[in-house]
Amino acid sequence: MPGAEFTPAVLARLQELEERSKQHEQDLRPENTVDGYAADWKHWQRFCALLDLPVTAITPGSLTAFVEWLWWQPGWRKGTYTAPSTIDRRLSGVVVTGRTEYGLQLDRKVAARARYVLKAKVRELEKSEETRGRGPAPALLVPQLRAAVQAAPENRLGIRNRAIVLLHFALTAREHEVAYLRLRHIVEVEHGLEVDIRVSKIKPRKGKVPYGSRPSTCPVRAWRTWKAAANLTDPDDFAFKPLHNRWHTPLPGGLDPETIGAITTQLTARAELLQRYTGHSPRRGAAEESRRAGNDRKVIAKQGGWVENSAAMEGYFEDADGWEENAMIGVL
Repeated sequence: MPGAEFTPAVLARLQELEERSKQHEQDLRPENTVDGYAADWKHWQRFCALLDLPVTAITPGSLTAFVEWLWWQPGWRKGTYTAPSTIDRRLSGVVVTGRTEYGLQLDRKVAARARYVLKAKVRELEKSEETRGRGPAPALLVPQLRAAVQAAPENRLGIRNRAIVLLHFALTAREHEVAYLRLRHIVEVEHGLEVDIRVSKIKPRKGKVPYGSRPSTCPVRAWRTWKAAANLTDPDDFAFKPLHNRWHTPLPGGLDPETIGAITTQLTARAELLQRYTGHSPRRGAAEESRRAGNDRKVIAKQGGWVENSAAMEGYFEDADGWEENAMIGVL
């Protein structure tokens, strides 16, 4: 009733429901996001212990000092330091964890000063020859995709890996989105495949995959061939499965996201391509090729599950821009 007071029992019940709601929200996060936040928070705990600060002391000043400290922490490769992109992500991980795990009411610009300092450090870094991190994944464009697919061995392993890379590209997908597909999520229709991507970093979506212009690189035909070769019939089973090392017979379970990414690296290395492509390369390359084909940015974002006006997607395009409309065309 309006104006009625909540009894202690009601308040306790509401608090219990609030905690359940928070836990449900956290359970819906992709596993790699959860692991990333956990790693970010461990670094924050180490930093706070060094400065004798409580972990809840998330302020513009403490986050700026955190950037300074992270800047000199060892990188993934011996003799290097932490990559700027990793530092930026650690800032996000700390802020999100502070809000969700500790209930902190943090201003949305709490990390703005720290990021400004980080950007200044990156500008200084660009003046030197120091290399940090792997750098952005190179885009796997159609010519390289075709070379990688042709390099796959003519056995069940090659059949599976071709289907993975081609579907990965055609869906403009993330590695975990491919890894967690079930057989029931991929439906053959008149124009190709309808793929229900249930596990996604942003939100579930349905991707449509048309037939390719070349049979050798057609994702629809590649999926059909793999499905038949692996004798996939259980709708609840994983779409892509591990194979026996020697006999290449399908094994129980599915593949983890790291394996999905490693398959791209292995196939492109087998094709003796000049760059080292990673699990993010098909997603980046598909977006770039789609933009070159004249597709609208909203259409590309919908296929790849980006939010509208995604800074990440626009960054891909900015890196590739400058050749079709170049100030030196017709000048020299």
